[in-house]
Amino acid sequence: MLAPLALYPDSLLAQVLMATTYPGDVADAASWSMEHPDSSGDAAVRQVADQPWDPSVQSLVAFPAALATLGQDPAWVQKVGDAFLAQPDAVMDSVQRLRRQAKDSGHLESNEQQRVTEQPAEPAPAPAGTTVVQQPAPQTIIIEPTQPQVVYVPSYNPSVVYGTWAYPSYPPAYYPPPPGYAFGNALATGLGFAAGVAIVDSLWGDCDWGHGDVDIDVNRYNNLNVNRQLNANQNNWKHNSVHRDGVPYRDRASRQQYNQRLPGSEQRDAFRGRDVQRSDERARARESLQQRGIEAPALNNSQARERAQAATRELGQNPQARERLQGATHDVNRDQARDRAQAATRDLNRDSQVRQRAQASTRAAQARPRASSNPQVRQQVRQQHASTPRTRDNAFAGARNPSQSRAQINRGQASQIAASRPQAARSGGHTVQRASRGGARRR
Repeated sequence: MLAPLALYPDSLLAQVLMATTYPGDVADAASWSMEHPDSSGDAAVRQVADQPWDPSVQSLVAFPAALATLGQDPAWVQKVGDAFLAQPDAVMDSVQRLRRQAKDSGHLESNEQQRVTEQPAEPAPAPAGTTVVQQPAPQTIIIEPTQPQVVYVPSYNPSVVYGTWAYPSYPPAYYPPPPGYAFGNALATGLGFAAGVAIVDSLWGDCDWGHGDVDIDVNRYNNLNVNRQLNANQNNWKHNSVHRDGVPYRDRASRQQYNQRLPGSEQRDAFRGRDVQRSDERARARESLQQRGIEAPALNNSQARERAQAATRELGQNPQARERLQGATHDVNRDQARDRAQAATRDLNRDSQVRQRAQASTRAAQARPRASSNPQVRQQVRQQHASTPRTRDNAFAGARNPSQSRAQINRGQASQIAASRPQAARSGGHTVQRASRGGARRR
């Protein structure tokens, strides 16, 4: 994650680490830098003085090549910032490991653009009253501009400058410079540099390798940020959650430390089923159980598994506990056997009642005469069906009386022919023959 940035000059690296904690502002600054390709240095920083960005982000517009790298992957920028907020010491140590790796591979050395030096690292403070054997302290690699007023932004392929990567399955990220940024021919074989940027006050931060944080040059800061002055004692950088712009923090500790909550969010607990009073009562109940020697329930599967394994080991080592468990098992088995016997008795009683009802039903059925062998029963069924009122005619009505159906069809055809004749013919005294009601054919 830090491979694309570890070889930046210390002062520029400090500015980048501070700015990555505001990923939204970095994305806006990268867009502004692309729209103003001719702006750089202190003049560019003063042009964005009215932007609502954090001063660390504003200072990066002085280095368009750095913003061009940061603007390629906003998710990566947020990961770097979250890591620096949560574990600044680990981030600083990772940068030093990468620098030593690049130096051992022969790609990190002093030249016209930068000066690379080594200093003994500060030993960790030993606890009082203990004797510590001093081990050789690792060297801290410092990267500074050769000329303090001119800064060159490096660009490189991490897979090349760091030599053989220790984790081939997870190669370092590489963000090549966009077209238009001249980094020289050395970029293909090692370290390349963009055109130098003349600055005076744009870089007001520096890496404090001994304490794992960033120091601030208050004089330079105040010279450039006239609307955001700092006191002389504010020489250590502190994250300002106001410029986070709603981007969530990665871990719970950072969320609690910077108190990133929306206004009125405390009033939503009631709608989410959270009752402060009930939570306090649960906490008091858990404390009471612990005071009485009752262990609280496991919070996850791994904890439950560990407790089960511990209980198994305790049974193996404690004969009394094993006897109590066996006695409880016998009691449980005895109770289960009694329950099964009672259930079987209930099933037998229920089966005998069902069997009696079935036998009574069989005897009643045998006593009744069969309908198929009793003509009187069949005749009663026919009479009952004949006396039942018939329902409305349906499509099969008249199927058993074809003459009646034919008469109705003929009568309808005669009416249709009469209606289709001209009016004069109907009024001329012609006789219109109609079918008789008896169903006779028309003559």
